[in-house]
Amino acid sequence: MKQSILVTYATNYGSTQEVAEVIAETLREEGHLVDVLPVTAVSSLDDYSAIILGSAVNYGKWLPDAIEFVQANTEALKRMPVALFCVHIQNTANDAQSRQKRHAYLDEVRPLLSPIAEGYFAGKFDRNGSKLLLPNWMSFFIPPIDLRKWNKVRAWAVDVSKMLVTQLEAL
Repeated sequence: MKQSILVTYATNYGSTQEVAEVIAETLREEGHLVDVLPVTAVSSLDDYSAIILGSAVNYGKWLPDAIEFVQANTEALKRMPVALFCVHIQNTANDAQSRQKRHAYLDEVRPLLSPIAEGYFAGKFDRNGSKLLLPNWMSFFIPPIDLRKWNKVRAWAVDVSKMLVTQLEAL
């Protein structure tokens, strides 16, 4: 019997949802049964053998909904393979300082879990996102920026798929 994987996410404006959907699509192509839900719609983890959990990053942290999900489900998450991903617009370079800042995005949740993988994906910034930082009228002058690299997201999902197969066979 195939085991189900939950890809769950927290997003403000949908960019992280789109990344989660590509991860789920890739896992399905790898032969997994996958559900995709926002963290706010997950009522139970009982039907899942593994979780891939992601969040948008605002001000260097995961969104509160994602952090609360981890805190509320820590015991269940400790009993299954968990992979984490972040969708962010800053610290996209590959220098040591950028990598260190990206790694810090998970500092609040990493100690509660033992993730088998962590993914850091550049995100998208548009007028909706700029309204969080700028007065509404100024957001009209911000051009949309989409830094997401779908090949990187898919490659990470394939790697996670392989790790999950190994982990789940060991259980």
